[in-house]
Amino acid sequence: MRLRSLPAVLSLIVSLVLPLAVLSGPVAAAEDPVADAQAVISAQIKALMHDDAAAAYGFASPSIRSLFPDEEQFLAMVRKNYAPVYHLGTYAFGRSRLIGGGEMVLQEVMIGAREGKDWTAIYQMRLMDDGSYKVDGVRMVPNTGSMGI
Repeated sequence: MRLRSLPAVLSLIVSLVLPLAVLSGPVAAAEDPVADAQAVISAQIKALMHDDAAAAYGFASPSIRSLFPDEEQFLAMVRKNYAPVYHLGTYAFGRSRLIGGGEMVLQEVMIGAREGKDWTAIYQMRLMDDGSYKVDGVRMVPNTGSMGI
């Protein structure tokens, strides 16, 4: 058995691996869990504002979908229990917290409801196997006093 020099071995490895890397396309950069979670929240809010039950339901996690097996039941639950989120006036993202290195994102969303009352929604966003985030729960907290300016 003939031993090869280190430069020859490296050259051989590069010649075998480089074509595979080119064929597989660019390697995705590390994603930003908070930005990804916020994008999903924004998309679901937009869907709710347009009464697009199918799109809003599509952003729900499997555990939420198991509780509400179709989009109409899901939308009815949102209308009943999350009225400030359904057809909200304005919203802005607040603080966020990563749990488990991004396996879950807790995202605060400040909501100005159409009737004038302010709320804070705490979204629990779960990372799915495909790398996307889904809404896995929302806790609504009414803002009862001024926070100051």
